[in-house]
Amino acid sequence: MSASVTVRVPAKVNVQLAVGAARADGFHDLANVFLAVGLYDEVTATPAAELRVTCEGPDAALVPLDRTNLAARAALALAARYGIEPDVHLHIVKDIPVAGGMAGGSADGAGALLACDALWGTGASRDELLEICAELGSDVPFSLVGGAALGTGRGERLTVLPVGGAFHWVFAMADRGLSTPAVFREFDRLTAGTDVPAPVTSEDLLAALAKGDTDALAAALPHSNDLQPAALSLYPELAATLDAGLRAGALAALVSGSGPTTAFLVSDPDAASRVAGALAASATCRTTRTTSAPARGATVTHHA
Repeated sequence: MSASVTVRVPAKVNVQLAVGAARADGFHDLANVFLAVGLYDEVTATPAAELRVTCEGPDAALVPLDRTNLAARAALALAARYGIEPDVHLHIVKDIPVAGGMAGGSADGAGALLACDALWGTGASRDELLEICAELGSDVPFSLVGGAALGTGRGERLTVLPVGGAFHWVFAMADRGLSTPAVFREFDRLTAGTDVPAPVTSEDLLAALAKGDTDALAAALPHSNDLQPAALSLYPELAATLDAGLRAGALAALVSGSGPTTAFLVSDPDAASRVAGALAASATCRTTRTTSAPARGATVTHHA
C-alpha cells in the first residue's frame, strides 16, 4: 500500500444549464454543459486507523467532516465495492468556493475516489470509477473527467465535448451560500403551472466551445442558465454583482450553476484583472478570482 496519494481536482462552471420539469424521483432532466476551470481543491489520502476527514483553506469551517462529506462517501463506496476497510485519512485543501455552485463538494468526492483507488491499488477501471461517481452525485462524474462535457439525465451521463481554445473567466464569490436543493425547489415554484420544455443543448454554444470563440460563447451565454431566475429570487443581491461585472467590461455574466458564485467571461487575462478589480471595488461580492478554462479533471499529483 502507498504511503500517501494527493489528487488535484478542478471547479466547474455551467456554461449552459437547461432544466426540465421535476421527475417522479424528484430529480430534473438536464442538458448541462460543464466546463472545468483552473480553481482546484487537493485531496490527500493516507492510511489511518479509521476513516477521518480534515480540511483547511478558505471557508474550511463550513465543510462537514463526518461521513456526509462526499470525500468520505467516496472512500466508503470504493471500500465496500472491493471489500476493503475504509481506514484512511482524507485531508482536503480547499480553494474552490464552498456552497458556491462550482461543484467543490463534488470535486472532493472525485478527488477522494481517485486518491483512494491509487492508495489501495484497487485497479478499478475508469468506467467503474465513473459509476461510483454517478452514485455519489450528479456533478461528481464531471469532476473526475474535466475538460468540457455535456451532462444529460440528471447530469451524470457525460459526453466529452471538444474545446478549441482557452476561455478567460472572473468569478465573484458571494457573502453567503445557496443550497442547490433549495434553488431547484425555487425553480419548481417559479415554473409551477407552466409547460416546462424538455432541456435542449444550444448548438451555437457547443460550436463556440469547439472553435474556441470567446465572442460567440459570450453571445450564447445570456439566459443559458435556467436556474438563474431561481437563484436571483432567493438571493436578489446577485443582480448587482452581475451588473457590476458587465459595466466593468465583461463580455457576458451568469450565475454559476445553482449559485451564488457569479461568472464573467472576458476577452483575455488583462480584461480579467480589470473586471476583478472593478468587482472588488463595487462592494457587491466577498472576493474575486481570475482563471482560465478548460482544466484537466482529477489528476494524481503525488504518489509515494
